[in-house]
Amino acid sequence: MKLSLFDYDLPDELIAQVPARPRDKCRLMHVDRSKGSIKHLNFFDLPRLLRNGDVLVLNNSRVIPARIRLSAYHKNAEILLIRHLNGSKWLVLGKPGKLLRCGNKIFVNERLFFYVDSIDEFGQRIIKFNLLGRKLAFELEKVGLTPLPPYISGKQDHAKTDYQTVYAKKNGSVAAPTAGLHFTRRILKKIANQGVKIVEVTLHVGPGTFTPVKSDDIRQHTMHSEWFSLGARTAKVLNEARARNNRIIAVGTTSVRVLESAFEEKNGFKKMSGETSIFIYPGYKWKCVDGIITNFHLPKSTLIMLVSAFVGRDTVMRAYREAVTEKYRFFSYGDAMILI
Repeated sequence: MKLSLFDYDLPDELIAQVPARPRDKCRLMHVDRSKGSIKHLNFFDLPRLLRNGDVLVLNNSRVIPARIRLSAYHKNAEILLIRHLNGSKWLVLGKPGKLLRCGNKIFVNERLFFYVDSIDEFGQRIIKFNLLGRKLAFELEKVGLTPLPPYISGKQDHAKTDYQTVYAKKNGSVAAPTAGLHFTRRILKKIANQGVKIVEVTLHVGPGTFTPVKSDDIRQHTMHSEWFSLGARTAKVLNEARARNNRIIAVGTTSVRVLESAFEEKNGFKKMSGETSIFIYPGYKWKCVDGIITNFHLPKSTLIMLVSAFVGRDTVMRAYREAVTEKYRFFSYGDAMILI
């Protein structure tokens, strides 16, 4: 399957640089999965598309202040925290390479420094900080910056709150599960009051979310693995919903990947955690997801391939063309789409 099938033209002015205020005032495109029809709504209209008994699945991962500048060495020197390994060890990306050589001792500030322990074949470093536990967390929270995507520019005074869902709980992501950015406490309460069950999963979004697909045949692309968790209560609610033929609606492609990774045809859902590198593209046999709330994604990305697998590539590309015509706002801070 050719990568070019998932390309589209997008004017730069449609790339959102700030979120809607309030968040649920953004636009919402409703794509009917069975009919392929398109309706234009606002996100605060979402409750009327949901039914009593539906289950809404949120990814509660919290974006950490993962971008750490090393300006004492060079104005462009920095590391990006990818994953906590154990103790004071972290997996990171960084630049420049000549600074981050094995054995080097690098100061972040007068209280925090790290050693470069090893380098893998992808250029990722394992580093070891001089602090542990809460002391390390405190310093990282103080010096770290929100790792905004490269297409968001300009002064971002409120990035730490703007680029975080209102229900974020568990530290670990270096990119936001952006479909969740549209939700407010108010709309979540309204949805719950009408009989929709709301459950949470966790998938810590890694830098692989920014990794472009380079192979002309998308089937040759390798997904980066990401850590996920699905708890016992969530499994119970999901299994009960399936037994009653109620709909399971995933908020974001990250929630989709958890659900489709964790579901077993014979046993349904169960409490589990681990790594997933699931790659969903057209031709995928869906197991358990009945609806998706998502954003408008980058051309040629694995995310646009996932939604194309759900409703068909032709429908998705037609919806994207209409979104451009109607001047929807795209990407992380942009407008939303519901496929149901």
